[in-house]
Amino acid sequence: MPRRRRRVTVNDSPPETPRRPVTETPHGEEVADPYRWLEEDTDEVAAWVDAQNEYADGFLGGDTSDALRPRFEDLARVTDYGAVTVRGGRYFGTVEGPDEDHGVLYVRESFDGEPRALVDPNAFDGEAASMNWFVVGPDGDRVAYGYDEGGEEQYDVRVVYVGSGEVTETVPDLGRVNPGGFAWTDGGFYYVRTGGAGGGAQLEKSLYHHEHGADPDDDRFLTDAFGQHDGPQLEIDDETGALLAAVHEGTANSEVYLVDVDAAEADGADGSSDALVPLLTDADGTFHPHIHDGTVYFVTNYDAPFSRVLSVPLADVAGSGSNADGRDDALDPDAMAEPIPETDGVLRGIAFAGDRLLAHHMRDASSELAVWADGEPTERLPTPEFCSVGGVSGSDGGDDEGEGEGADEAGPGSAVDAADEVFYVVGTFAEPARVRRYDFETGEAETIAQADVSLGVDVTVSQEFFESRDGTEVPAFVIRREGLEPDGDAPTVLYGYGGFRIPQTPGFDRFRGPFLAAGGVFVVANLRGGTEYGEPWHEAGMGERKQNVFDDFYAVAEGLVESGYTNTDRLAAFGGSNGGLLTGAAVTQRPDLWGAVLSTVPLLDMLRFHRFLLGEYWTVEYGSPDDSDDFEFLRAYSPYHNVAEREYPPTMFKTAAGDTRVHPGHARKMTALMQARNAGDSPVVLRTETDTGHGVGKPTERIVREQVEQWTWLCDRLGVDVRE
Repeated sequence: MPRRRRRVTVNDSPPETPRRPVTETPHGEEVADPYRWLEEDTDEVAAWVDAQNEYADGFLGGDTSDALRPRFEDLARVTDYGAVTVRGGRYFGTVEGPDEDHGVLYVRESFDGEPRALVDPNAFDGEAASMNWFVVGPDGDRVAYGYDEGGEEQYDVRVVYVGSGEVTETVPDLGRVNPGGFAWTDGGFYYVRTGGAGGGAQLEKSLYHHEHGADPDDDRFLTDAFGQHDGPQLEIDDETGALLAAVHEGTANSEVYLVDVDAAEADGADGSSDALVPLLTDADGTFHPHIHDGTVYFVTNYDAPFSRVLSVPLADVAGSGSNADGRDDALDPDAMAEPIPETDGVLRGIAFAGDRLLAHHMRDASSELAVWADGEPTERLPTPEFCSVGGVSGSDGGDDEGEGEGADEAGPGSAVDAADEVFYVVGTFAEPARVRRYDFETGEAETIAQADVSLGVDVTVSQEFFESRDGTEVPAFVIRREGLEPDGDAPTVLYGYGGFRIPQTPGFDRFRGPFLAAGGVFVVANLRGGTEYGEPWHEAGMGERKQNVFDDFYAVAEGLVESGYTNTDRLAAFGGSNGGLLTGAAVTQRPDLWGAVLSTVPLLDMLRFHRFLLGEYWTVEYGSPDDSDDFEFLRAYSPYHNVAEREYPPTMFKTAAGDTRVHPGHARKMTALMQARNAGDSPVVLRTETDTGHGVGKPTERIVREQVEQWTWLCDRLGVDVRE
């Protein structure tokens, strides 16, 4: 295979960036910040960003880009299908046609019925507007969805009446409201709203109730007794209206409360904290409640590192009485029933289909789905060897994960009793996600929807293990063209994340196809910080143990070289968000390992990350620079503070002007500093996107453009010829 290193002959030098040092002495240590001014959103910064984009253009066009663009357009312009949600006998799901930029929400009155368009984001005013999530009402008569502009994750909630398809009401400016903080009632809905994106207001949270047809300005305030690190999750019983609030402290622990609406109404805003009646506040673990058929089920890692399910009758919870000063917790996890005990697989979540309880477990980062009864799996649903499962929905629906930062969520006259079926989505590395329907009566599963797209090449997937610095065995999925034998020179992209309890599981990426067909190898590392092996795996990669994540990444990289797959000239590091922090550490700690680096929407200044946007919320995961002990280990690996005068590999940072999670100042400052201190001639570039955010709600056209640029960068740096 020809090897090409594309060289830029015009504008080889990056734009000049003025140094305006700011020096501070946190905890007695002098810390210099030469590019603090790039944190601001001024006209001067905008001009600097434009100059950096123009410089990046020289590396992101040419033959590779020209070859990839039409192929990526073809790959993107197919019909894509979302998960099916069943409510009230109706079936809901998104479908994105070849000529559409966003998925359209459809409803069917029966499984075999004709789909009817309910919400079409392609018809929204403004090309940057999108529907980023939706929640179907328990009776299937209403749908609420999050309307966003520019991918900023600052939502209006719109309610659609399913019968007529009309938007019946809009509750505007609710900040980062999401499905986890939303609960339907007979006459309206509860929601957790936040402040806007500026000045840390997204960390301010309050609980309200909206009545259908009422003026949103008159929505009833219930409580704002949530801290900066709290993520409230609402769960309501459709029959009794009992409302639970599980308040998650980042990814660490949970407290569970009964929301006493009457107390809140009596006391008003001045007594808002009295609305939260403590049920379970002193247990060491996370608790994610699900209410079904008069029982509260908790997915929890309390005394169970791989997680389990505990349950308690709803009457024992809802009958806890009104709030009283000094009362003890009403619930004792040690006294609860255990419908799903801890196993040797990590429990990811639960769902219900009629009276059936389904559990999604993960073993070695691959999914299994089974029905449980009497503490045992009684029926296993078919799944392939290396796969991920999501979007599990039976007659009572529900997202199978049961945790995390929100989740995207298929009427009368069903030809099949919905209690006898369940829908789920299966993802693999080799083929696009399949929407599956399992019939409990026949025990058969069928694929009801799948995008007509392929990688364009048959691939082999293997799982290999690599020994990290401390002896821990770290797994990684290796994807390569079928028949490709390692020769020590295969261009290889290593992807990692390693944090926030998010495992890296099998999934299809159509845009990898040309790279794999040209002899490339794509590797997904299962680093500590996720939950591939339960909560201990997560805790081993957070706080003062964050260096383990980086060491795991290097161990996989070195193992790929030692195994004869590749060499350091043809190995790239790739990651985004928390994975952008990973790649930032990788380029500063081990620049010798990489032939290229791609770091998207990254955290890079770990001494100031908590001062911007959602940063303070993440101190539970990372530690706080304001704490002297935490400062020491954060300073030790903070990428921005470890840029030295040395040669660096070709490095591309990518950020977005509308990112309301990770401030673009991270990537700006890091780019300027690396450009100034790079002793070699390899480029360091910054691409800044406009009218988009951290990653959600992007139209197809923008996705194609970004993918073309990212793969052009990787292929040109690694010498991959993707021209047909």
